Amino acid sequence: MTRLYKKIILPALSVLLLLASCSKTLETKPISTISGASFFQSENDIKGFNYGMYTLLRNETNFNSFALGELRGETAEQGLAGTGGYDAYYKNALTADNLQPAITWGNYYKVINAANLLIKYIPITTFASEATRNDYLAQAYSMRAYVYFLLTRTWGALPLRTEAIESVDLETIQVPRSSQADVFALIKADVIKAISLFPTNNFQTGRNLWSRPAANALKADIYLWTAKRLNGGSADLQTALDACNAVQTADVALLPTFSSVFDYTNKGNREVLMAVNYVALESADNYFFNGYLPTTFSLTNADAASRAALGTTLGGNNIWQPSALVRNQFTTDDQRRNATFVEVYNVNATTGARTFAGAAITKGDGTVINNVRYFADDVILYRYADVLLLKAEAKNGLGQDPSAEINLVRQRAYGSAYSTRAFVNGTMAGNDDAILKERLFELAYEGKRWFDLVRFSKAFDLVPSLQARKGQEYLLLHPINNTTLALETKVTQNPGY
Repeated sequence: MTRLYKKIILPALSVLLLLASCSKTLETKPISTISGASFFQSENDIKGFNYGMYTLLRNETNFNSFALGELRGETAEQGLAGTGGYDAYYKNALTADNLQPAITWGNYYKVINAANLLIKYIPITTFASEATRNDYLAQAYSMRAYVYFLLTRTWGALPLRTEAIESVDLETIQVPRSSQADVFALIKADVIKAISLFPTNNFQTGRNLWSRPAANALKADIYLWTAKRLNGGSADLQTALDACNAVQTADVALLPTFSSVFDYTNKGNREVLMAVNYVALESADNYFFNGYLPTTFSLTNADAASRAALGTTLGGNNIWQPSALVRNQFTTDDQRRNATFVEVYNVNATTGARTFAGAAITKGDGTVINNVRYFADDVILYRYADVLLLKAEAKNGLGQDPSAEINLVRQRAYGSAYSTRAFVNGTMAGNDDAILKERLFELAYEGKRWFDLVRFSKAFDLVPSLQARKGQEYLLLHPINNTTLALETKVTQNPGY
C-alpha cells in the first residue's frame, strides 16, 4: 500500500460525491451515465474510490478540522498577519453570519457519502480474498464513525445519512436532525463493526488508512466522550479503557524524542496510529502554514536561539500564533516546548535588551525543498501518547491510579529532569486536572484542545473568552451557518444562535 493518496480519483468519483454535500438544492434531477452499480465492478474500483474517500477527508483537515477542534480553546491568539477572520473562534464570538464560509458540515457529508457508497457496494463486489473485502469495509465504517463523531461534538444533533446518495431526489435528500443519542448509537455501532471486520491488528505502510488499532483509539475517544458528556458512566469508561488496552497489543511505542514524531522524514512511525497524508509538491499546505512566520518576517535582529530553531527558510501566514497563556505554562525543561513553538525575540545590538517579536507553531513545520518551505507534515488523528492519556483518564474515572500512563508520557517529555516531574496519584479531581494539562502540553495544535476542554467540562474555566459567560452552555456547540440553513430546509439552528 503506497503512503501517497493516489491522485487517480476516478472520473466517477466527482459525479458520485457531488451529490453528497447536501449543499445544492437542484430544480431538476441531473442526468449521468455513471451510476454506482455501473462503476463498482472490481476490487480495483473499490481501491481507487477508497483513496478518494481519504482525499476528501484531507480536504477538510487542511484547515477546517483544526478550527473546529482547536481554535475555540485557549491555545491560539492573533498572529502577525492579522486574523484571517478566525478571531471569532478564539474569541468565542461565533454567529451564523461570521463563520468561515468553508467551515460547514457539507463537505464532511461528502466523506460520509463516500463511506456509505463503499458500505453499499463492497459486499457485492468481487474480491480476491474475503480478508481484503473486510478490510475495505472496516475502513469505511471507521471513517463514517470518525466523521460523525467530529460533527456531533461540533454541532450536536445531526442529519443522519446512512444510505448512499447516488441521485438527487428532493423528497428524500432533505433530512431533519436526529438526536445526539441516535447519532452516537450509529457511531458506536460503526466503530464496533469496524473493529470486528479488520482481519489483522496490523497497520498499512504509512499508517494513513484506518486499521484496527486506530479504530480502537477512536472507540476509546468515543466512549470517554459519552461517559463524561452523555451519562455513559462507568460502563462507558470501562469500554474506553478496554479499547486503550487493545491498542497496546499492536505495534505501537513512544518515540524517544518528542520532535521526531512529527518529522517530515519520519512519517508512519511507531507512535502514529492514524494520520492524514500530505506530500510536498503533491498536496496543498495544511493548517500549520497559518501558524508559522511569513517570509516577510525579519530575523535580522532575532536572538540566536530563534534563528537556530526557525532556520533560514520561513514561509507561512501567521494568522494565529501560540497564545502567551499557553506558552507560559510550558517549563523550559520540557522538550515538548521547543518542539511545539518558538518565541522570537529581537535583541538590541547596543543595550542587549530583548523584545518579543512573535511566535510560531513549529510542531508541523514541514520540509524545505529548493529554499521553499512546504507545510506537508501528516495531520495525525491519533497517536500512542494520546491513547496513554485517554487510558489515564478512563482509569481515573473508574477510581484507578493513572500514574503509570501519565509518567510514561512525562518520562519522554522531561528526560533527565523527570525525577522532579514525576506524577503522584492524588484525588480524582486533581488527577483529572493533571491529565487535562498533560494533554495540553502533549497535544497542543493537533486539533484536540477544544474537545478536551468540553469533555472535561473546563471550557468556561480555562478559556479567557468564556470565563465571563459561564452557564451559557449553548456556546459549547457551533452555530450552523446561514447558507446551510437555507439549503437544508429541514434543519433548524442550534439554540442560542
